Amino acid sequence: MTEAPDAPAEEATPRDAATLVLLRQNEDGVPSVLMGRRGGGARFMPSKIVFPGGAVDPDDEIFAPARALSPDCARRLSEESAASPQALALAALRETFEETGLLIGAPDPAAAARAADAPPGWRDFLSRGLEPRLDALSFFFRAVTPPQLKLRFDARFFLADVSNVHGDPDDFSGGSGELIDLAWLPVAEAQAMEPPFITGVVLAELAARASGRKAPGAPFFRHEGGRSRFEIL
Repeated sequence: MTEAPDAPAEEATPRDAATLVLLRQNEDGVPSVLMGRRGGGARFMPSKIVFPGGAVDPDDEIFAPARALSPDCARRLSEESAASPQALALAALRETFEETGLLIGAPDPAAAARAADAPPGWRDFLSRGLEPRLDALSFFFRAVTPPQLKLRFDARFFLADVSNVHGDPDDFSGGSGELIDLAWLPVAEAQAMEPPFITGVVLAELAARASGRKAPGAPFFRHEGGRSRFEIL
C-alpha cells in the first residue's frame, strides 16, 4: 500500500499585538529608546533585546479610555486589521506598564473611581489616578511574523516621547520581570546588540528619521507568496 504524502502544515494565524517605542533625547541630542531583554525561557524571541509590548488582550477591546487616538492614527491602524485601533493602542500602553512599570498616562480625578468597574487588566493602571494617554501615541511601523514560525504576531509599533511618562522614567521597579536589563539605549548601541530582525529594521527607521529623513507614513513589512514586501500605511 502506497502511503499518502504528508499534508503541508497549516500556517499559524498571527495574533494582533502592539509595541511601544519610547524615545528620549540625550543631552547631546542623540535619541535613546527603552529596551529590555526577554528571559531565556520565553516562548517568543528568548534572550533577545526588544521593545516592551505584547498581544492584544480582550480587556483592551472592551475598555473605554477617556482620551482617544488621533483620527489619522486610528484611520491607518484600521487598514486590514481585525483588532480595533483603540485596542491596539491600549495594548501597547498596558504591556509597557506591566513589563516596565512605566505609566504613559495623565492625572484624572475620575480615574481611580472608574477602576472598580474597569476590565481587570486596566484596574491597576486606573487605580493610580491616571488615564492612559492614547493621544500621546503615533503609529510608526507594522510587521507580521514570517509564516514558517509556529508563534506569529501582527505587531503595530507606536512612538511616544518620554515626556508622556508619569513619574520617574528610570524607575523600573514596578515591572513584572518579563523584561530584564531594562535600559535607555542610544539607537546605534541598540543596533549593535544583535536585536531580532524586525527590531533591527525598526531601529534603522528610527535612525533614518533622527537624521532628518521625512517619513511618508508607517512602513508595513510582511511575507506574501514566498517573498518579503514593504508597503506604506
